[in-house]
Amino acid sequence: MNKTKEILGYERIDTFAPDKLEKLEYHYREILKLIGEDPEREGLQKTPYRVAKSIQFLTQGYDHDPKEILLSAKFKEDYRQMVIVKDIEIFSMCEHHMIPFIGKAHVAYIPNGYITGLSKIARVVEAYARRLQVQERLTTQIKEAIQSTLNPLGVAVVIEAKHLCMAMRGVQKQSSVTTTSDFTGAFERIETREEFINLISAKLS
Repeated sequence: MNKTKEILGYERIDTFAPDKLEKLEYHYREILKLIGEDPEREGLQKTPYRVAKSIQFLTQGYDHDPKEILLSAKFKEDYRQMVIVKDIEIFSMCEHHMIPFIGKAHVAYIPNGYITGLSKIARVVEAYARRLQVQERLTTQIKEAIQSTLNPLGVAVVIEAKHLCMAMRGVQKQSSVTTTSDFTGAFERIETREEFINLISAKLS
C-alpha cells in the first residue's frame, strides 16, 4: 500500500504493509509500557504507529533485489577504465543493538563488456544498507552483487561509518570511525588499489 503526502510542494511516498504495521504498532506500545512509559499520554499516543512506519522504512531493503537493480540498467559498452561512485551516504541499523550507523560508501568497478547506470550503484548500496546489518557484511554484499551481476574485471568497496552504538553506549567513544574494505580482481593488485584510494580521497577543485 502506498500513502502519499504533499508537504510544502514536496511529494513524499511512504510504502508500508498494513498487516505488519498493525502488529508492529501493538508491540511498540507494549515496549513503551515495559520501559515505564504511559503510551496513553499526549506525546506518546501516536508514537507506536510512527515507529512502526519508521522501522518498515528503515528496513525496506529486504524488499529489494540488488542484482535486479543492476540488471535493470545493464548496457554493453567497450570501456575498461575505473568507474567510481564515491561519497554514497549510508544510513543503516546495527543488528546487535538496532542503533544506527551512518557514513559513506565508495564503490568502483572496471567494466568487462558491460556497465550499469551510475544511480544503480547507489541503489544497491541503499538496498543492503536498509536492513539490519554489520558493516563488514554490508561491504562484502555490495562487492559480491556487482561482481556476480556485471562480471567486471574487478570491484572495490570502502565504507567509512560512525556507529552510534559506540558513541551512545558501551565504550562511548563519540569520534571513532570504522573503515572496512573489500576487493576483487584487478583491485587486488597494489597499484590499482592505490589508484582507487587516491581517487576517493581527492577533492574536486
